[in-house]
Amino acid sequence: MKKIGITGGLLLLLVGVLLAQTVKTLKFREEVYDFGNVIEEDGPVSHEFVFTNAGSKPAQIITVKPSCGCTTPGWSKEPVMPGNKGTIKAQFDPKGRPGFFSKSLTVTVEGESQPMMLQIKGTVISRDKFSSAEFQAASGNWRMRSLSFNLGKVYRKDEFMTREYEVVNAGTKPVMYLTKSDVPSHIRVSMDPVTIPAGGKSMLRISYNGKMKDQYGFQSDKIVLYTDDESQPQKTFTVYATLEDYFEELKPEELARAPMLRTAAQSIDFGSMRQNQQATRELTITNSGRSTLEIRSVIGNCTCVEATISKTELKPGESASMTVIFNPQDRKGTQNKSVTIYSNDPRNPVQRVNITAVVN
Repeated sequence: MKKIGITGGLLLLLVGVLLAQTVKTLKFREEVYDFGNVIEEDGPVSHEFVFTNAGSKPAQIITVKPSCGCTTPGWSKEPVMPGNKGTIKAQFDPKGRPGFFSKSLTVTVEGESQPMMLQIKGTVISRDKFSSAEFQAASGNWRMRSLSFNLGKVYRKDEFMTREYEVVNAGTKPVMYLTKSDVPSHIRVSMDPVTIPAGGKSMLRISYNGKMKDQYGFQSDKIVLYTDDESQPQKTFTVYATLEDYFEELKPEELARAPMLRTAAQSIDFGSMRQNQQATRELTITNSGRSTLEIRSVIGNCTCVEATISKTELKPGESASMTVIFNPQDRKGTQNKSVTIYSNDPRNPVQRVNITAVVN
């Protein structure tokens, strides 16, 4: 019985110690503070966490460590007497940190075995509700997602295909597009509205005519737009597009009579070679269809690859030879390139032949 009594007393003592350790000396009004929307342009925001010393002896804060450098803490440096109040100040700088944030402060109190955790959170937005991180490409006071416009696939049809791109005015004055531009004939540009108010948005429309460009594969063009932007009135951009032919959907009987391009292999291995020493390979192309096959273009995907074909029109069953020259120039190591063949095969008008080599 005595052993049981002693054991029970030790357990009660242990529980008391554990409970004492879990009682927080500092009682905060709140341990989480939500700033809500934080305007990035307005600079740092701050909040004071107010606490009361709920213990029986003075409380001394040793350190307050933020979870990142963007949070600057400050706190009551002198011991806080029992029943008195103190503060911990958290400051957050939103510059360059768009979107939701959640940061913590680890508070260490002298004599406490476990630190306390405080949290600040919120969402960083622009004064005009756009994210500077999303629109980080700058051309004067214009802000865009990119200083180039990739239209993606464009068919070689005699019509203008249009893509739209958002433009933001990050300045303090309106900026007007003067409806003047230097663009090639196959590209058209318009804006709506033509005047972007300070902090406002406009939609830039790029229209592209693949037939007028009259090329195949990946293409790039420079365009220049003129504005009254005091910071940079003349704005230069690059327009990218990948051109290929358009084919109407054919009936089964029409497909049966169509040309069909077949290559003897889908890849060419140049093996091991030295720098600046070109090598040549041949690849047979055959028309397995029932009407004339037109090879409209063969294009390497870099200056190190040159491709030519011996014949551009193949009758049913006829073959031609495609010559591929690979010059690694200053490249070194494993190389993966390609040649793209454009034809009037309606099933597979764009076919790619991969090129591999190891350059020593």
